[in-house]
This record gives sequence, structure tokens and C-alpha cells, in this order.
Amino acid sequence: MTVDPLQSLLSTLDLSPAGNVGGQDVFTGGSQPEPLGRVFGGQVAAQALVAAQRTVGGGRDVHSLHSYFLRPGDLTIPITFTVDRIHDGRSFATRRTQASQDGVPIFSMIASFQIPDEGLDHQVDMPTGLPDPEDVPSDAELLSAVDNPVAQSWARRPFDMRHVPSPVFFSVEGDHVAHQAVWLKATGPLPDDADLHRAALLYASDYTLLEPIYRRHGVAFVTPGLKVASLDHAMWWHRPARVDEWLLYVQESPNAVGGRGLSLGRIYDRAGTLVASVAQEGMVRVPRG
Repeated sequence: MTVDPLQSLLSTLDLSPAGNVGGQDVFTGGSQPEPLGRVFGGQVAAQALVAAQRTVGGGRDVHSLHSYFLRPGDLTIPITFTVDRIHDGRSFATRRTQASQDGVPIFSMIASFQIPDEGLDHQVDMPTGLPDPEDVPSDAELLSAVDNPVAQSWARRPFDMRHVPSPVFFSVEGDHVAHQAVWLKATGPLPDDADLHRAALLYASDYTLLEPIYRRHGVAFVTPGLKVASLDHAMWWHRPARVDEWLLYVQESPNAVGGRGLSLGRIYDRAGTLVASVAQEGMVRVPRG
């Protein structure tokens, strides 16, 4: 029986409580199937956020997190999430979550939560002149006919993603520039749970953020010997958004050096509201030719 990818994601984010050990809240979770046998970074990040959210009350919403990917995760081993309640103030709360397998840490995150407040309000405008998502082919359409396990897996992701101007799976078309945009939304409706939508947005934010680095240098995913790994991930939630409605993920890479590349992202809803910002550095190693 084929499992719906979105339902698989929702099930994966539904962590099981495992009590309190040494003053830490403990949760456990499994992993979604991945063709290369490693846990998807966006998954473990989203799970770590869910674990932290479970320990925060008082109407506080996550507004930022900073995290590091420490080791590759093994799909066959359950993940344990331990949460330290570092601080609870009148407006803000801080949590640290560590994910581990067999007692070895694979991911570490610190997140800040705030009671919604009034204040100064401005944003960078959404880029204009980009095609609507209905006018852009989906990645699933482009990949579904490719006889390759990775392509087939990516064609069944829980998010519909549409690259502007085009993906870099097999080739880099057009100018070699260090920017791109991706329309994305969940493949089906999600429950009316704002915390779940924030966690799902974190999950999706890890999919394509390093691609402007490849695009700038004309490097496609199928380049022989290409080695890529996320090193860290930071995210700021600015305004509410639903991930089951179209969002525009605008991405750029300001720098690549020393086998690492930095990418920045801004996520807008279709009305042009800036809902989140993202930053990630990754290891990007291309064989010398």
C-alpha cells in the first residue's frame, strides 16, 4: 500500500512523549523514507521544533531558531529529542532541543518564542514580474517520468514545488546567476494548527535553499562526484502563513568559498506579505576537473 507523502509528514511530526529525564522533556519520533538512507534535514529540524513547541505555553509562538546538523541521521533508528527549558519570561521563552540516535547527537537547535505584540512594521517587497505558480511546471511533473529512485522519491514529496526559472536537477539553463525562486505549497490541506504550519514551513525551507550556489556555477544535481550537506539552518517567522496555500520562496547566495556556500531566503504569501526569512550554510564540494 502506497502511503500519501503529506500524511507521512504529518505522522512523522506527531512525536511521542517519553517523559522527563533529568529535568529534560523527552520525545521520540521516526523518519520518512529517503532513497539515500539518510534522514532529511528539514524533517529532523521540524521535529525538533515540534518537541520545543510542546513545552511552551502562555500563547507564545516561535519567532526564530538557530540550528546545526551534526551527523547524518539513520532512517532505521528512532530519533530521541530532549528539550531544555532554558528560560521563561513574561513575553519570551527559550528552548534548546537536541536530537540523537543511540545516544549520539545528530542535530542541535535553540529556539525563541514570544507572545504576539504590537510594534514597528515594515518589510522588503516581494519581487515582481515572476510567473504565477499555475504557469510553471511542477517538479513532480518533471521528475515522475525519470527512471531513478531519487527522482521518483522527489516526485512524491509532500510539497508541490515549482522552480522559477527552472530546476537544476539535470542541467542549469539560462544565465549562471546566484538567485532563483520556488513556488511551494503542501499537496493537500493541513489542520488549522498554527504551530503545525510553522513546523511544516521549516521542513520545506530546507528543500532548495542551497540551489542558488549550484546555479551560479552551472552545477546540476547529477554532476558526478558532487557532495552536498547542510551545515546549519536559521529561520525567522515574521507573520502567520498557511503552508497549504501558495508561498513564494525567493533565494540567493551571497558567497561561496572553502567548500562551503551561504544561501539566504525570503518566503512570501501570494498577497506579497513577507512571512519568514531563512539562512543556511552548506558544504558544497565539486570535483576538480
